Amino acid sequence: MGSMNPRTQAGGTTGGARIIGMGTGEGPGPDVMAAATLDGNKVLTSDGQHIGKISDIMLDVRGGYIAYAVLSSGGFLGMGDDLHAIPWSALTLDTDEKCFRLDVDAEAIKNAPGFDKDHWPSMADAQWGTSVHEYYHRRPYWLGDEGPYDDDAAASIEKPLL
Repeated sequence: MGSMNPRTQAGGTTGGARIIGMGTGEGPGPDVMAAATLDGNKVLTSDGQHIGKISDIMLDVRGGYIAYAVLSSGGFLGMGDDLHAIPWSALTLDTDEKCFRLDVDAEAIKNAPGFDKDHWPSMADAQWGTSVHEYYHRRPYWLGDEGPYDDDAAASIEKPLL
């Protein structure tokens, strides 16, 4: 069976999170891991700020994609946290530091669209999803990897409903 390692595929783009570092630890990973393994991982911005942790990983069940990682930031002991849906493709797993890296600065996260634990958005809504992906300068995952990102085309293509 051939390798499924996305780090070695042509062009290096798979729509998934990038992986950097040499750390592998014991057991599965880093290319295939249990989602629960990633819950609680800290997230660092491009300016080195620790902005929170991964609280959930959201799956597009019908489409078979990891859609978003939910970043929990602020608050105290889980109360008053701000939640942000981060497109999975916007994250880089750093196996050496055992964290995720996000290619935006801390100020961008403060201004990012967010929600609270009692008022989650409809993540299957194409308009909402497109706006989140645009904020992080990522192609919506349901459009696939092919070709350049086109804002007009993204707005006209419907995402599969969950």
